[in-house]
Amino acid sequence: MTWIKTFAPMAEPGALRDAFTEQAKLYPREYQQTAMPHLAPHEGISASHSLIPDLLKHAFSTFGAAMAPGLPLQRRHHEMIATVVSVTNTCRY
Repeated sequence: MTWIKTFAPMAEPGALRDAFTEQAKLYPREYQQTAMPHLAPHEGISASHSLIPDLLKHAFSTFGAAMAPGLPLQRRHHEMIATVVSVTNTCRY
């Protein structure tokens, strides 16, 4: 497994905390429940962007826009698309 240096986004006030807080607001309600409850909210994939707060903000803003509740796809559709893409890319997760 790849190790990526990360910073705890909520540890100190500043650009990182602001970016993390703002990107979290973009996630649909059903995505707020973590699949890995043993991790703190900031210990997921978002933390891999903690070295570059602007990247975190923009990358996850794109995701948030794609998951907007007003769009016609439901979570089951998102999961199906993600599964097909993962299989196509021979990902194991």
